[in-house]
Amino acid sequence: MASAHSSLSRDDRRTELREFLRSRRARVSPADVGMPDGGRRRTPGLRREEVAVLAGVGVSWYTWLEQGRDIKVSDQVLDAIARVLLLDSAEHAHLYRLAGLNPPQASSAPSAAPSPEAQRLLDAWSPRPGYIRDRHWNFTAVNDAARVVFGYRESDHNCLVSFFTNVRHRVLHRHWADTAPDVAAAFRADAARYPDDPEFGRIAADLAAVSPEFAELWARHDVAEHTSAVKAVDHPEAGTMIFDATLLPLPEQPGHHLILHNPRPGTGTRQRLETLMDQPNVVVPHPG
Repeated sequence: MASAHSSLSRDDRRTELREFLRSRRARVSPADVGMPDGGRRRTPGLRREEVAVLAGVGVSWYTWLEQGRDIKVSDQVLDAIARVLLLDSAEHAHLYRLAGLNPPQASSAPSAAPSPEAQRLLDAWSPRPGYIRDRHWNFTAVNDAARVVFGYRESDHNCLVSFFTNVRHRVLHRHWADTAPDVAAAFRADAARYPDDPEFGRIAADLAAVSPEFAELWARHDVAEHTSAVKAVDHPEAGTMIFDATLLPLPEQPGHHLILHNPRPGTGTRQRLETLMDQPNVVVPHPG
């Protein structure tokens, strides 16, 4: 596994690894891992020898690891140590980084309705556009502002598919042709995170069959990753609106993201958006 980039220097990482392992070891009692207590101990927690035995590694090797020596480590050994020390997912990933490895990819949650907290955040974001999508870019929640501003209908179920097939969305999007390559490249990058998931390939194949533009872009095999973007919309009622879009991962639902759009300052977008959404006869797109 490739070495992870870290803001900590090599020596700092070794020092932090040493202190981290010691602190985690001190909080685990023999009873926590099914061992007899063995009476009073001078220091709390497990002994180094006990961690090594339970993790299936040599005592000297584990001692060197905890001392921060320059030794080679593997995913399997770190996983075993994390299991013995009862590390949670955040601590497990931290151990990997301190050891100079990239943390394992978190398993993705299946598509699901947003949590109450995420739904409240999306609702509170109105009248600014926002939506939640799963790892396959399926919409799981879309607020009314996103439907009005971007032309999403109730029948729009997938962000990628809508970008290439929703005619209203395409007309509204000022820089559609310039943005399309990045959209296709971002979907391919996401697909690479889950190489054993055939749903990405199915979505891409079905879309390529109905969208020549997507088929051509998909054949390039370009990849790109973005956590922010600028979206410009030429709305027939409100005029030009420009948004800063931010993609936020939802930790409680791995693979799901909340995408929030904020009016760009100095463009008059906020005033146009508020006027548009305050209209009593504003039409939220319906199926069809």
